Amino acid sequence: KGIHPTAISESFQVCAESAANILRGIAQPVNLTDREALLKSASTSLNSKVVSQYSNVLSPIAVDSVLKIYQPTIVPGGHSLINLEDVRIVKKLGGTVEDTQLIPGLLLKQKADATCGVHRVEKARIALIQFCLSPPKTDMEQSVVLDDYNKMDRVFKEERTYILNIIKAIKAMGANVLLIQKSILRDSVNDLALHFLGKMKIMTVRDIEREEVEFISKTLNLRPIASVDHCTADMLGQADLVEELQAGASKCVKFTGIQNPGNTVSILLRGSNKLVLEEADRSLHDALCVIRCLVKQPHIISGGGAPEIELSQKLYQLSNQISGIDQYCMRAFAEAVEVIPFTLAENAGLNPIQTVTELRNRHAKGERNAGINVRKGTVTNILEENVIQPLLVTMSAVTLAAETVRSILKIDDVINCVRGGGQ
Repeated sequence: KGIHPTAISESFQVCAESAANILRGIAQPVNLTDREALLKSASTSLNSKVVSQYSNVLSPIAVDSVLKIYQPTIVPGGHSLINLEDVRIVKKLGGTVEDTQLIPGLLLKQKADATCGVHRVEKARIALIQFCLSPPKTDMEQSVVLDDYNKMDRVFKEERTYILNIIKAIKAMGANVLLIQKSILRDSVNDLALHFLGKMKIMTVRDIEREEVEFISKTLNLRPIASVDHCTADMLGQADLVEELQAGASKCVKFTGIQNPGNTVSILLRGSNKLVLEEADRSLHDALCVIRCLVKQPHIISGGGAPEIELSQKLYQLSNQISGIDQYCMRAFAEAVEVIPFTLAENAGLNPIQTVTELRNRHAKGERNAGINVRKGTVTNILEENVIQPLLVTMSAVTLAAETVRSILKIDDVINCVRGGGQ
């Protein structure tokens, strides 16, 4: 409309900063020791999901998980350090979502090897090895031809001695639970090694993925062993009990009573079929993200389109105090924010124009918590209905949207290069 893109870009930056200040003004602080407030926020995120009827089960798990991994270290951005990779979710078919539980320790999706015959170990000393318990192979594809039974017996005897020496070294350092990393070059462990491990009463869990090594090491407070020469007692982790559990049609391994555990947590997620299990996984992750946002910035605002309407009206009032192009851009910014409650009313099957007009009227009277109640199909005090959301979510949405628009406006022209055939 005759306004230069640079002017719009600069005005939108000012609008985004003003919007952030307005949102901070209407936000309410949350005490992280107030468990009920955190549960309400988690339940709000789950109420719109397919597994909403299980929100009373998943909400406490999400809250306890994030608070368990919470480290009050302040990073340069001013937020507390929370890494959701420290929350391990193990999905197992069978049962219902109600059977989901928070594990006070470590849970592995792998099962204990049946060949060893050891499925429960008390006062466990755990070793995580990254080398193979199988005969070595040549670097290149070669074949060895044996023309004598004596030579064949000698090969078998050497293999037996090689494997037995490795297992003796593992036993000598005091390990009675062995975790073996998965190998892509050859078998991580063969039947002969499993036979010896069973004889020495060492519980064996194999096929540990490379991505799991860091999490397991952090949880069990151990160090991975890269070669037989490094098999020493200081590389081990300790736990009061390691046992194999039946989870539906499959099994998993549970570690409890870990000495000096890391700030990690494991969740056993159950579901009657794959669709329910995947949906429960996505819903639980959303709830974890909500609690993480509250821990990073402990403030909440009302939902249901209430903060967007309040933001729009405050920006309109602010635009009357300035003049020129900035006033026009700020009014356009305020009008764009109203798309959110408009779309919410439309998706709820309400008359969007009538609903947004009523929202404007209620907020003009000072009811800043008035929002769209989807269940009742009207405008109510949405805070009393426990429809709340973290301040960080709305602030991030407004800030990132403004930055995206500014990035697009900086593009002068787009050149389409069409590759001609045969040229």
